[in-house]
Amino acid sequence: MSPSRPFILRPVATSLLMVAIVLAGLVGFKFLPLSALPQVDYPTIQVQTLYPGASPEVMAQTVTAPLERQFGQMAGLQRMSSTSAAGVSIVTLQFGLGLTLDVAEQEVQAAINAGGSLLPADLPAPPVYAKVNPADAPVLTLAITSDTLPLTEVQNLVNTRLALKISQVSGVGLVSLSGGQRPAVRIQANTRALASYGLALDSLRTAIAAANANGAKGNIDGPTRAYSINSNDQLLAAADYKNLIIAYRNGAAVRVSDVANVVDSAENIKLSAWSGLKPAIILNVQRQPGANVIATVDAIKARLPELQSGLPTALKVEVLSDRTTGIRASVMHVEMELVLAVLLVVLVIFAFLHSLRATVIASLAVPISLIGTCGAMYLLGYSLNNLSLMALTIATGFVVDDAIVMIENISRYIEEGEEPMLAALKGAKQIGFTIISLTISLIAVLIPLLFMGDVVGRLFREFAITLAITILISAVVSLTLVPMMSARWLKHEPKDQGEGKAGRIGARLQHFFEGVIARYDRWLSWVLKRQGITLLVALGTLLLTVLLYMLIPKGLFPTQDTGQLQARVETARSVSYARMAELQQAAAKAILEDPDVETLSSFIGVDAANNTMLHTGRMLINLKRVRTGSQQATMDRLRERAGKVAGVTLYLQPTQDLTIDAETGPTQFRVSLEGSDNATVVQWATTLAQRMQQLASLRNVASDAGSSGAGAYITVDRDTASRLAITTSSIDDALYSAFGQRIVSTIFTETNQYRVILEARPDTLTTPASLGNLPLKTGSGSTTPLSAIATITERPAPLQITHVAQYPATTLGFDTAPGVSLGKAVDEIKQAAQDIALPASVTLTFLGAAGAYQSSLANQLWLILAAVVCVYIVLG
Repeated sequence: MSPSRPFILRPVATSLLMVAIVLAGLVGFKFLPLSALPQVDYPTIQVQTLYPGASPEVMAQTVTAPLERQFGQMAGLQRMSSTSAAGVSIVTLQFGLGLTLDVAEQEVQAAINAGGSLLPADLPAPPVYAKVNPADAPVLTLAITSDTLPLTEVQNLVNTRLALKISQVSGVGLVSLSGGQRPAVRIQANTRALASYGLALDSLRTAIAAANANGAKGNIDGPTRAYSINSNDQLLAAADYKNLIIAYRNGAAVRVSDVANVVDSAENIKLSAWSGLKPAIILNVQRQPGANVIATVDAIKARLPELQSGLPTALKVEVLSDRTTGIRASVMHVEMELVLAVLLVVLVIFAFLHSLRATVIASLAVPISLIGTCGAMYLLGYSLNNLSLMALTIATGFVVDDAIVMIENISRYIEEGEEPMLAALKGAKQIGFTIISLTISLIAVLIPLLFMGDVVGRLFREFAITLAITILISAVVSLTLVPMMSARWLKHEPKDQGEGKAGRIGARLQHFFEGVIARYDRWLSWVLKRQGITLLVALGTLLLTVLLYMLIPKGLFPTQDTGQLQARVETARSVSYARMAELQQAAAKAILEDPDVETLSSFIGVDAANNTMLHTGRMLINLKRVRTGSQQATMDRLRERAGKVAGVTLYLQPTQDLTIDAETGPTQFRVSLEGSDNATVVQWATTLAQRMQQLASLRNVASDAGSSGAGAYITVDRDTASRLAITTSSIDDALYSAFGQRIVSTIFTETNQYRVILEARPDTLTTPASLGNLPLKTGSGSTTPLSAIATITERPAPLQITHVAQYPATTLGFDTAPGVSLGKAVDEIKQAAQDIALPASVTLTFLGAAGAYQSSLANQLWLILAAVVCVYIVLG
């Protein structure tokens, strides 16, 4: 029984079937989302904990470690890394592709709740998490500036009226404000004045905390009226705190203004951001893993005019970068290539079939197959992206094969004198099984892509399935529509007769191809007479293919030119905040002078969203669409420009649509060393970094091994302290109040909450030696300087502590030299580890793209062999 017979005999039903396929495809096409690549992001969650004033060691021991112990018990966790820096702990959790982000979120929240009792009691806020990959570049960046309003007020307006609303948009993972000058009242204590009154910082802290309250007070329910009770218990501005009485001396009141400066300021004064060279609040929007970039940005932009209308006219909101611009352009370019490919295929069909009727019949397989595939893509949750469109483009050459085979076979019977209907029935019956076997063999070739594992397999699976669906639909069209139309449209045409001008063109093409066939016949006869040589050539070709496969440079994905660069500025590790701001602006000025740079946003300071160390700054550089040279040439030129700023090292990497990494770094590729002992890990990481710097295939080798700055170490004489009834806890308490930007109270308003910060006056205690003047409360009620019970020395102190799976780790970053593949770089780094005799106690692990490259090679050979075997079975 011929599978085509019912369709040949029922032209109306066959036509309706094709119309249904096209309509389903058009509906699916209308609702298909646009994206750069298939959504294959790992479910990633970042947990942030702020503890102002805590050193990296304190953060690692009291905050990070308890959380890591809870997170490490979660099912489906693939990788856990953490960074503990001054005042901030960031734990990044990356889950397997089989786990949904919502399930991962529930597990993370449960782990935070379980570990809450082990965290410090004086944390200003519990740990918070965001469903975001910190290594993913912002999808949208806004700069908010004002010529008249202070940055603290700008920050307050942006936070309450803009950021909160944007964070509610579907697909948004994190809205971060860089340079955020969040309003606060800062009380800057004069420790000498406190000592002169016999007071310590604890007295000031206690008085402020007790004076500012906002609690429930109840109500009065009288015989005829009810009254709510309220009072002036809350102090809302700096001026309200100045006259607070903290003690009495000789009958006179000692007020806060006598021992401290009280100012309306910012919660963290060591944060700055610039749009170009102008101070600004930079609003970065990062998407949730798996969210569609274009849909997310479009939803934000749709709400932006409404949100801007609620801001004062003194605020200027500017879009600095929009990643969807490049994505739309690249997708549109591929769509145009698809249209050109379809036109080219139609012309080639006409050139070979030299019949307008046969060309129309065969060409119908192309739009029906491509459009019908869009319907299946929508049902499968796919998107129109560069890979799926590439699959459709490639398919244009496949989908006509079956149709041409069917038409040629039917035409042969017609030329032999059969009626078109009978020729269609005979030809379709004879060739039906061949078309089915050809279709299965083509799909079998896709086995390596269909069953490849990890993120690379997920990425190409959409490509392979899209291509397979298109081939299947083309087979259906070839077995139904093509023979049905051939039975009614095709007719016998003598060689000297054609369809007008088209026939004459076809005759000329036929004459040309007959000459080609004649030459091919002579070559084929020559080859068949020399079968031994032919087999040797075939075997040699196979061996050469294997050899070339082994020699060809291997990598994961080529570096994209998205028109956006992520930059990291590094300076001396003991640099002050003021000096860091100067260097950051100097580097930004040098970069903005480049003719290929369009806009630049930059920020410095320690906050959970953007930075974990004071000596590093971040930049987001947008390049012009029309440039003087390549992206690599521009990057080299920018490094050279920034290198002229003394004390600055600039690392650059282009923003990519596919982000596999889960942590940020200064370079495009990273490798980590992990072990049980931190000193051992640092030692071997330093040695390996030195060896990597000698490799010609690598560039910009960076290491966070031994990232230490200057520290002040206090050695307490416990006997003397005990005699004066001074406890270690009270010493820590005094130091925290003086230098930790301690939150001592909170101001509550209808729309937000603001902190009251206690600290020592910056101009009174500026060196380690001056710490000795800090007054401490003794058991007798008097005060004594810290120097009376302790010695203060300078020691190196870590700027950050990194863990991977709860163990000490160090990360080395690198870029590949121009023309060097990732595969070669990975092999040379492995060899370098062997050359330095890296011990078994230290594990070398490639991260991000380098790690995905390694895993993609694991089963590649077996999958290729499986595809060959399947094709052999089908065709055999």
